[in-house]
Amino acid sequence: MTDNMQNIYLWIVLAPLIGAIIAGLFGHKVGRAGAHWVTIIGVAISCVLSIYVFKHINIDGGATFNGSIYTWMVVDGLRLEVGFLVDQLTSMMMVVVTFVSLMVHIYTIGYMKEDPGYQRFFSYISLFTFSMLMLIMANNFMQLFFGWEAVGLVSYLLIGFWYTRDTAIYANMKAFLVNRVGDFGFLLGIAGVLMYFGSLDYATVFAGVGEVNGQTMEIIPGSQWSVMTVICISLFIGAMGKSAQVPLHVWLPDSMEGPTPISALIHAATMVTAGIFMVTRMSPLFEFSETALSFVLVIGAITALFMGFLGLVQNDIKRVVAYSTLSQLGYMTVALGASAYAAGVFHLMTHAFFKALLFLGAGSVIIAMHHEQDMRKMGGLRKYMPFTWITSLVGSLALIGAPFFAGFYSKDSIILAVQKSQLAGSSFAYFAVLAGVFITALYSFRMYFLVFHGKERMDEHTREHLHETDKVVWVPLVLLAIPSVVIGAIFVGDMAFGDFFGKAIFVLPEHDVLGQLSKDFFHGWFSMGLHAFVPGPAWLAAAGVGVAWFLYMKRPDIPEWFEQKLSFVHKVLVNKYYADKFNEVFFAAGSVGIGKALWKFGDEKLIDGLVVNGSAKAVGYVSSVVRHVQTGYLYHYAFAMIIGLIVLMGLFVL
Repeated sequence: MTDNMQNIYLWIVLAPLIGAIIAGLFGHKVGRAGAHWVTIIGVAISCVLSIYVFKHINIDGGATFNGSIYTWMVVDGLRLEVGFLVDQLTSMMMVVVTFVSLMVHIYTIGYMKEDPGYQRFFSYISLFTFSMLMLIMANNFMQLFFGWEAVGLVSYLLIGFWYTRDTAIYANMKAFLVNRVGDFGFLLGIAGVLMYFGSLDYATVFAGVGEVNGQTMEIIPGSQWSVMTVICISLFIGAMGKSAQVPLHVWLPDSMEGPTPISALIHAATMVTAGIFMVTRMSPLFEFSETALSFVLVIGAITALFMGFLGLVQNDIKRVVAYSTLSQLGYMTVALGASAYAAGVFHLMTHAFFKALLFLGAGSVIIAMHHEQDMRKMGGLRKYMPFTWITSLVGSLALIGAPFFAGFYSKDSIILAVQKSQLAGSSFAYFAVLAGVFITALYSFRMYFLVFHGKERMDEHTREHLHETDKVVWVPLVLLAIPSVVIGAIFVGDMAFGDFFGKAIFVLPEHDVLGQLSKDFFHGWFSMGLHAFVPGPAWLAAAGVGVAWFLYMKRPDIPEWFEQKLSFVHKVLVNKYYADKFNEVFFAAGSVGIGKALWKFGDEKLIDGLVVNGSAKAVGYVSSVVRHVQTGYLYHYAFAMIIGLIVLMGLFVL
């Protein structure tokens, strides 16, 4: 049975890779249809097998797997291996990644049908799926880092897929550089693990926590730092890059320069969830550093609240959804900081479905609007696009946490967990996630009303050609809408408040806020849904919807009045808190300035001026002096030889 399961795990990883290779290297031979069929079949195989593994481990209680598949090399006793750790956490992630990826693959047939890079795009998204699977299935830090960098590489290729656009090249370079900052911290964390634990294998590292906990290191002379805190914060800096937490969030909105299907894949199931998954996997380390947990909690809270504010002033339909991703990633991070890891990955799962739905719904609108993305040029699309309208409504309700929708169960679990937390920064985090509920509902339904209701603001040519998109586009929307409604109720009891993840997640008893809630609060999914009608987060969400309806359907003059009266605040939000400007002036221009200084002094004056030209001038000067010795008279040479002999005899005597 073990060998059979190992083969299944191999096929889950290899099937998308094979599809990517065929579509990428032989796309000109297999053609457009061949490229999409081979990649879709590969991801479908991976999805079906992942569902089987999920059933085997999470439902039937089958054995988890932790083993080496291939040994790359052994260096001084350190084994560098490719291996799989497939437990309850991994199997859940496998289903989410492969199912969302499959929907994106199918949707791409309709969205990219006229694009000349059709085969290349299918190769990239299939390779993206392979990379994420390698990351989540890893049982050691080396393979984790391989998957980590692989998703970063493919995201670079996909964000800049339309490489003839300057904005796309700028965006993918920005994503690449910002993630290198996070990855530097991630590498330092892995180096710390290797230095103090002597291994890169998860099981070995987790088993050695007791020996390392309490040890200190001296980074600054005279100052002792907890080893566990340094390792955990370093690892989390990597997560801040991949999962776009403040201040390493700036790349994510610009990733909208890539085609919409990849926006859905990056934001819902692959790259941005990698950091959340990694911190959850490293819970046996983070639990022993309350400083690191508080740091995670506060960073997540800042991201959840302040990125939500930016969604209020966006007019590009994709960027509104992008900022909602940033905010929801903040919620997941807050859950990790509160030690509610299960609630965090539960929200990761529900968010994957409804965020993919919202992105693909936005893409459907963009197709119908002839690639117009400005919501101010839309309106009244409900009657032209019924499938896109109803599925987008479902996605929006799930996002804001409407009772009985998937997002309600996961988001409320996080809010309740933060309320119970006693860590430093938990009061601010609780305020941030509560305020974020109202903000999320306001910008989500601002988008919904501007796009699907109210006055039709498109030009006459666009309006005459408006119609629902092809089945290959709207069928994935329907398939994603179903879990966006029901999956929260199905799994909330086991995932958030039960023992669904088993030993895959470790929480110290004093940090077990979800355990306390399961005893004091949770009495089933239906009871939790009914509890929403007591004043709380759901009321804030309803208020946000009501305010959005009033401002953008009844009194659109009020937002314009606010924009004029609070022009400074509006300008700050439109300029995204000037984070990009600061990076351009301080880091980009600063780096250029340092480079110019090194060029002027180091290259021109030191190397060219002193070393190269200086040595040449010195040789010329010495030569000009020495050549006076060459007179041509024999007695001058005899005199010089005598003087030389005297000097040599003197040296010999001395």
